[in-house]
Amino acid sequence: MSSSFRHNDPTFVVTGGAGFLGSAVVKVLSDRGITRLFIPRKAQYDLTREADVIRLYRDTRPNAVVHLAANVGGIGANQENPGRFFYDNLLMGAFLMEHARLSGVEKFVAVGTVCSYPKFTPTPFKEDDLWNGYPEETNAPYGLAKKMLLVQSQAYRAQYGFNSIFLLPANLYGPSDHVDPSRSHVIPALIKKCYDAIKDGRKEIVVWGDGTPTREFLYVDDAAEGIVLALERYEKSDPVNLGSGSEISIKDLVTLITALTGFDGQVVWDTTRPNGQPRRQLDTTRAEREFGFKARVPLEEGLRKTIDWYKQIQL
Repeated sequence: MSSSFRHNDPTFVVTGGAGFLGSAVVKVLSDRGITRLFIPRKAQYDLTREADVIRLYRDTRPNAVVHLAANVGGIGANQENPGRFFYDNLLMGAFLMEHARLSGVEKFVAVGTVCSYPKFTPTPFKEDDLWNGYPEETNAPYGLAKKMLLVQSQAYRAQYGFNSIFLLPANLYGPSDHVDPSRSHVIPALIKKCYDAIKDGRKEIVVWGDGTPTREFLYVDDAAEGIVLALERYEKSDPVNLGSGSEISIKDLVTLITALTGFDGQVVWDTTRPNGQPRRQLDTTRAEREFGFKARVPLEEGLRKTIDWYKQIQL
């Protein structure tokens, strides 16, 4: 870990540190020798309440904050909760960064979302295209709330000299992801559908949309490494993509997952359901240039690891 912190044994707060991505980030930080790690839990600190955020900083006095906490889900959850997703994510970011500044936090890492990009961004998505249109409608409230972290980060650096950075990860996947259909994203949802069909003897699965959209997927351990590298090495206001740099259509993804899970039935496309954003692929050159990040885990290898984990939790 970088020795740029004033304290030789710095304290880190990782919001969302018990979650899917957060657990992976905490592991990387621990492997780097960080021993003073604090993970706020909602029962103790509701980060949408300003008084709780003030108390969090008073109790922990961190040198750095990695803000991963989010109220988030797949397309269905975004459609059902646009107001709550906007409000909760906006308040969490605003309170956490403001009181980090007031508390003398030395570095703040804000982790946004690929959902912040405009619906029709040219691929690969370049960070400079972030403001060239409105996000895809089904997840725009969430994407815009997280995007305000970038505005806040840049404004605070300009006015206060506050050291904050903003990262934009691609769609994440990997072991320990959410499989609850009300919250899950496409990869764990597909894995569960395939295994449920096999277990129940059903010969078809239903998949939302028509299969034409593309997505870029980043294995969770790669994302965690990228976030920690940025924490160690990156000191600018410009947003940075974290991704694998490759895209796959949902149709090809379904073909791959059905093959890897052993589901040999029919895939039925429910075209009454939304496709989401037409294409997603990130330009990842800035991350590699600025702090040496390059994804390591190929999609098929990551899917095998995720499927192996899913099989284990079903035993």
